[in-house]
Amino acid sequence: MNFDADSDPRDVPETTVSEHEAVAALEHLGLSNYAARVFVALQRLGVGTAKQIHKETDVPRSQVYGAAEELLDVGMVELQQSTPKRYRPVSLDTARRQLAERMQQEADRAFEFLEAQREARIESETRDDVWTIHGREPIHNRVAELARQGVDSVLFAAPKPEFVPSNLLETLRARAEAGASVRVLSEDAAVREMFADIDGVAVAEAVDPPMDHPGRVLIVDDRVVLLSATSPGDAADETAIWAADTAMAEILARVIEDSIQRFVSGSFDDE
Repeated sequence: MNFDADSDPRDVPETTVSEHEAVAALEHLGLSNYAARVFVALQRLGVGTAKQIHKETDVPRSQVYGAAEELLDVGMVELQQSTPKRYRPVSLDTARRQLAERMQQEADRAFEFLEAQREARIESETRDDVWTIHGREPIHNRVAELARQGVDSVLFAAPKPEFVPSNLLETLRARAEAGASVRVLSEDAAVREMFADIDGVAVAEAVDPPMDHPGRVLIVDDRVVLLSATSPGDAADETAIWAADTAMAEILARVIEDSIQRFVSGSFDDE
């Protein structure tokens, strides 16, 4: 680190972060190594030419221009069109905001791609097997993902509110608004009340549940089926199986649909 002849290194405020660590942190925030070193140097210089920055940082002078252009592109320095050109850093609050926005934009781009890949995978997931899931949250996620695929119909049954994913209400509302037939079945009044005010969602009371340790049921378009059950003595220990676009899924959907009226008090239209 270089200092002006009349400066005293002891005048530099103490900090628990070293310059190397600061540069590394800026790199993690998306800057190149040279750009990070130039930006750090400009905090000491205030305003600097490429020659001055080179002396302050030991960044090759030919690379200072490229690093400065990078900082210009992300809005972290200002350029004075003088001879020679002079660079000045923006305020630290502005720099922090610019880097945060850049990171958010990059994250949004990455996750937009990842979401597209995930949706493609969900739509083309292996059709030849029955899949098993264990655990409340993973089953929540799968129920929500499968329900979003509903075009013609969605049937969801749950014994207690804790079996209802937090985002399922909006998903079923959207499916109903899109024209799908949406039905919710439960022996628990609290579950039925969760869906009672959603237009287009038919709610009915289930009686005489068919399982001693019930879980949830999801049928989507008569081609996707998910069934779960809880372990004796531990309602939170839940395991589910699901299948999509297979002969097994179609058979299960048909059997469940045919038996629904046995467990419904009245009809879905009575609630």
